[in-house]
Amino acid sequence: MEWRMIFELIDPRLFIVVAACWVIGFMLKKTPKVADWSIVYIVLIISVWLTIGLLGWSVEALIQGILAGAFAVFGHQAVKQTIEAVGGSNE
Repeated sequence: MEWRMIFELIDPRLFIVVAACWVIGFMLKKTPKVADWSIVYIVLIISVWLTIGLLGWSVEALIQGILAGAFAVFGHQAVKQTIEAVGGSNE
């Protein structure tokens, strides 16, 4: 899937939600009491909540929130895996 196609799926107003979720996920990763497996779900819930707050309640807002959360997690993993492949370490 091309990045351009992903950008077209997500409402441009929600890129701030993507950025916020990326930061929240990073902070959760550094929190010892939060299990790694739960971070994805926490980010997803926060993303949906923020999206509904911005766009109002609708099925589209729910879907957009899920997409924004998934994009944040995917973006983090893409950066992390690239850095690891090049030989650095990243958490």
